[in-house]
Amino acid sequence: MKFTCTLLFASIALAQTAASAQTPAPAKPHPAAHAPTAAHPATHACITVPTLSPKIPALPAGAPCAKALYTLTTVPNIKVDYSAPEEGTALKDTLGLDSTTFSLAYVDTKVGTGELAAPHKWYTIHYSLYLADGTKIESSLDPGKEPLAFPVGQHQVIAGWDTGFAGMHVGGKRRLFIPFQLGYGPQAHGGIPPKSALIFDLELISQSDEKPAPKTPPTPPAANKSVMPLPGGSAPGSTAVTGHSAGSSMPQSATPATPPAAAQPVPATPPAAPPTAASPKPQ
Repeated sequence: MKFTCTLLFASIALAQTAASAQTPAPAKPHPAAHAPTAAHPATHACITVPTLSPKIPALPAGAPCAKALYTLTTVPNIKVDYSAPEEGTALKDTLGLDSTTFSLAYVDTKVGTGELAAPHKWYTIHYSLYLADGTKIESSLDPGKEPLAFPVGQHQVIAGWDTGFAGMHVGGKRRLFIPFQLGYGPQAHGGIPPKSALIFDLELISQSDEKPAPKTPPTPPAANKSVMPLPGGSAPGSTAVTGHSAGSSMPQSATPATPPAAAQPVPATPPAAPPTAASPKPQ
């Protein structure tokens, strides 16, 4: 009996081994060819953006559609257990208890040929800011303005900027559609109304590990020494400048001016000679 049981168990083991040999091993999953990233989400399709006023510069012909860098959903961490009928929807509206979904959308209008934008760098950019109704808020391209440098990812700018350059290359241009949740929020900011979507046209000029040095101020032109003195004389060692009046705002030398010399008496003009008598005309 013991021998029979041993044979039976051996037969079962052999049968299981044979079945295992005939059953193909499960295929290992292949790694995704393009794993989703913040710059290239799994759903990388065209999305709807705010309708823009024709006052905003049109995108270049042939520009791609707007896509999402990322999409977020806010979920309130408060649950309303009871609300009186007379409260209506005011409670949720006031406390912001509804879930909200929003995206940071972009259109690359020019693909740069420089290095890829990296985190924890100083970006130097040109920018122009518009509201959806066409209002132009400001631009670094306006006369007298200069490019802006800021440290990305250090919360010194709005969240839409801290996260909106992903995938860009130096020299590239991008239009960003920033929802108010990633902009200035539900409060007014300067000339920007509450809950305003922001439209930025951006150009990534350069990036660096350190804060870029400010531009060297222009060297003042050398004073022209071959000019007429200022009215009333000039201080010793100072140089007058043509075209500036005595009330000029140019800085004056600290050396006190030499007092003018005492006025010299001017001799009186001799009286005019009496007129000569006219010669008689011939008769």
